[in-house]
Amino acid sequence: MPKTPSEAYLEKASKLPKAQIERLLSRSRNKLMRRMLENKLTPIELAAIQLEIEDEALAEWRERMAEIKRKEAEKLDKKAARTDK
Repeated sequence: MPKTPSEAYLEKASKLPKAQIERLLSRSRNKLMRRMLENKLTPIELAAIQLEIEDEALAEWRERMAEIKRKEAEKLDKKAARTDK
């Protein structure tokens, strides 16, 4: 987890409407919320970090799904090859 948000994510977070920032903050981890409450992070900085965390998680999920789909396609190809003989 990054300690400070990147400039790109700070820019994204600063453009979000208040309702979306609140949603992001509601999904943030306790450790991040504690940092905000201790005045170490602003709500925008916290939202930027949360955006970055969620983007990384989404990228990992997409990689896993692509791997699962690839394995499923291989299974179907093997099954089709066996039935063709």
